[in-house]
Amino acid sequence: MPKRHLPTSPFQAPVAPTPKHFTVGSRVTHDVYGLGRVTGVEEGIAVLVDFGSVQTRILSPYSKLTNL
Repeated sequence: MPKRHLPTSPFQAPVAPTPKHFTVGSRVTHDVYGLGRVTGVEEGIAVLVDFGSVQTRILSPYSKLTNL
């Protein structure tokens, strides 16, 4: 749970990262597995990605997964 931001704080409020959206068939890259293609989407929970040698389920927030 993130800490709440006090209005009297001299620091800026943290910016929430924008959620990533993936569609079936889109090309993606992963920091560990490399290039792949999305084969299934569980909205807000996980995506299924085929990396050629391995098919894996990547859980949200998809920190190591990027759309191409």
